[in-house]
Parts: sequence; C-alpha cells; structure tokens
Amino acid sequence: MIDAQCKALQNNCLLHQPVLLEESVAALVMDSNGIYLDGTFGRGGHSRAILSRLGAAGRLLAVDRDPDAVAAARALAAEDPRFSIHPGRFGTIGEIVAAAGLDGRPLSGILLDLGVSSPQLDAAQRGFSFGAEGPLDMRMDPHSGESAAQWLARADEADIAAILYELGEERFGKRIARAIVAARTAEPITSTTQLAEIVARAVPTREPGKHPATRTFQALRIHLNDELADIRSCLDQVCDLLTVAGRLVVISFHSLEDRIVKRFIRDEAQGPVLPKGLPVRATAVQGRLRALGKPVRPTPSEVAANPRARSAIMRVAERLS
Repeated sequence: MIDAQCKALQNNCLLHQPVLLEESVAALVMDSNGIYLDGTFGRGGHSRAILSRLGAAGRLLAVDRDPDAVAAARALAAEDPRFSIHPGRFGTIGEIVAAAGLDGRPLSGILLDLGVSSPQLDAAQRGFSFGAEGPLDMRMDPHSGESAAQWLARADEADIAAILYELGEERFGKRIARAIVAARTAEPITSTTQLAEIVARAVPTREPGKHPATRTFQALRIHLNDELADIRSCLDQVCDLLTVAGRLVVISFHSLEDRIVKRFIRDEAQGPVLPKGLPVRATAVQGRLRALGKPVRPTPSEVAANPRARSAIMRVAERLS
C-alpha cells in the first residue's frame, strides 16, 4: 500500500482527484532512485505521489501541453529540485527525454493518465463540457490549432459524421452531422450549450444517465487534439526508453484508448512474428514487454467519491531484457 503521505496528497488535491492514485504509483515506482516520467501532469496529483516515494537521487520528468498545467508544474519544480516540467505532447517523449540531460540513463517508469482532467472539464472557458455555457474550444493547448467552433464551421457533413462514429462511437453520427450543417447555415455554432442543444434535438433516443451530446463532445475533443495518434506515438517509443524491469502504467477512460494500449502490450509481449520454420532460437523472438496482472479498475468507494473515475481502467507492463 502507498504510504500515508501519498494518501494525504490524494485527499488534499483541491483541483483534481487523481484516479487510481494508490494503485498506479505502487505499480510504477520500483526504484526509489530511478528516473520516472509522468506524461500527463494535469494538476500534479500523480506527480506529487511519485515524488513522495522517491529518494534524494530520484528524478521525475513531467510533460503537458496545457498552459495551466504547465504553470502548476513550474510551481512544483520551484519546490522540488528532483522534478522538472517539459511543455509539449507526450507523443514526443523520446525528444523530451533526449533533451532532459539524463546522460543516456534509461527511465525506470512511464505513467500515462489519458483523457481530459477535471480542471479542464470544470473551466467553462475551455469548452470541453456541455455542462455550462462556454466558447466551443476543446483544445488542450488553446494557443495551437483549430477550435471546435472553427472546425465545425468548415468541415463537410461526411467528415463530421465519420469523426462522430469513429471517435465517439456515436450511432446517430449522420443525423447529428446533418443537424450541425443545417444549424450553421442559420448562425455560427460558437458555444458549448448551443452545440449540445443541436445534438440533443437530433438524437432520437436517450442512454440512461448520459447526456445525448456526450459522445459528440468526446469525438470532437479527441479529433481536435489528435489524442489517439499521441498515444500510439508515445507507446512506440516506451520500450526504447525504459530500463530492464522498468514499468509502463497507463490509465485509460474509454474503449478507444484502452484498445490501443491492450493491443500494444499484447504485441510487444508476443515479440516479432517470423515465418514458420525459420531456424531461430526462442530467445531471439522474445517480446520486449510482459503484462503484469489483470487490468485494474477503481473500487466502488473511489467511484462513489469521484464519479469521473467510473470508466477508468489501468494496465501495467514491465520491460524485459
């Protein structure tokens, strides 16, 4: 079990409740003097918990592209010399690690807490949530790329429908896309509640306990921030960055994310697939990772305390020699 100090960090986190905090940090930190990377700093709940388990020689690198998260991380860096923040996308962790001055030392662990953080959801001006009136933005970095409003103003109906189906698993994607295109001919779609109302009118049925715009907002956010490509890019680099027995810990929040992580760990555990009859030793085709234990989900008590944890699933893998 994680120590009392780490539990206090979880209880005192005012802006964001880190999901699976105890389980993820316990699975991640095997060497108190190792070098670790938190690919999604957020508001630092996981980072602070990791630091609480590191010794004086330990080091933690954190990555985030959200300017508010970077500002919070810089405050932590000023408090703890073992910690450093590296603004950017976690899909570029190879470049980040190379520039971090580690003298070629490998990482002892990589943590990815995927999805959007509570402060992003709760800040109406960020446009991630339909729960309050706000500009239709949805960018992790509001200073880079197109906002949701800008993309919806120019995208054609077929592209909108495809994004809703592929990234939101929205079966009414075509109806919603048609409604969006019709609505924007009358006036620009610029606010979260405006889009949510358009979607609600277009969807003929309701899922119990779920707003009809949930899947649409998820799909647009994933598309605008290119989130799945970031996950794939990051995973492609982790085996080259981890030391032997180093840990990869990934917390996903929906099936699209988890499917990528599950397949990556499975494929890396299997090793290269060679033609039948090729005269090679078994050790030559050994995989680079092995899955550790079964997927972990939040306990009922955690879900009761933090309903946003209900869809979380954690997978852990270890680097093999």
